[in-house]
Amino acid sequence: MGIQNRVTPFGCVIAHTARGLFTGNRGVIHNAAEKKLHPTRRWTTKAWIYCLCEFKERKREVFGANGPNGSPGWTNLFFLDEATALAAGHRPCFYCQRARAIEFQNAFSTGNNLSLQKAPQIDAILHAERLHGRNKQLHGFDGDWRALPDGTMIAQHRTALLIVKGKMYKWAAGGYTQSTESLERPLLLTPPTIVNAMQAGFDVQFSLPDTAHLR
Repeated sequence: MGIQNRVTPFGCVIAHTARGLFTGNRGVIHNAAEKKLHPTRRWTTKAWIYCLCEFKERKREVFGANGPNGSPGWTNLFFLDEATALAAGHRPCFYCQRARAIEFQNAFSTGNNLSLQKAPQIDAILHAERLHGRNKQLHGFDGDWRALPDGTMIAQHRTALLIVKGKMYKWAAGGYTQSTESLERPLLLTPPTIVNAMQAGFDVQFSLPDTAHLR
């Protein structure tokens, strides 16, 4: 089943063999000696980020002791694509993908009618939106789901659905399949402030097999 380090749009961390297009972290939430995720801890910082899987040829041992003096270092998590990371409440990393992070910062600030927000300010806003207790916080929305920006994810019961060009695609750890199921009061998985950033021009990447003709 692989290591328990794959993040779902609901923010859960599951075991799956596929790694996905992005890595990232929420702080230190693993035991390096046992190569296991902490049994209950799912974040130690409000800075939930997603990162490039390859950056300056740097190598990390997944769930290893990658920090200074043999400490665990941050815990590598993996995401199917950018839409998944954003739905879970993560943002782009300012270190390994600075241009992308600045693009998000500008769209986030503009889309939410805020002055230019620094990373800790964005993290605080997202942290208030991403969790309800220890669970994923879902949000209601007005209007037709077809009008949501491409890359938004909505929840129908415990199913995550990606919206692209007015169509729904059901999320699974291995990829998406198109869905034609009827919706009954769907809720936003992607935090509302991130949806606002998308509406302000932040163009989200997603890993549909037919992406080429959708763009």
